Amino acid sequence: MPLTIEINTAHSRHTVDRARLKKAVRLILRDAGIRSAEISIAVVTDERMHALNRQYLQHDYPTDVLSFVLAQDERARSLDGEIIVSSDYAAREALRYRWTTDDELLLYIIHGCLHLIGHDDTTAKGKAAMRIAEAKYLQQFGLEHRFDP
Repeated sequence: MPLTIEINTAHSRHTVDRARLKKAVRLILRDAGIRSAEISIAVVTDERMHALNRQYLQHDYPTDVLSFVLAQDERARSLDGEIIVSSDYAAREALRYRWTTDDELLLYIIHGCLHLIGHDDTTAKGKAAMRIAEAKYLQQFGLEHRFDP
């Protein structure tokens, strides 16, 4: 599968396990039947995420993950997309859920990639399906999904 995954950590205060994040994206795209893809991942600070969230969604606060489909061809099974995650947000939430910042970032990448392939968590049914999919991919890394009930 022609697949390009670029990870930019220039705007992060935390170290990032790039290989792990790329592996997660590859697993999700493979399972979705995507044959070719260009995925850009940016790991940023809360300040940068706040600005992006305001710019693109008109939400005046930082968030954990943003994802954008840039181009998609369902017939060719190709996808170009961008996932942006806040490592600051992940570091805070990791303490709350008692796992590492890398584990929390992995969850955000999985979540963002699931959005790129069409998952929508804006309804109760969609959110439940998203949680099941997140748990499936986290298990492939030896992790159990941690979230509030």
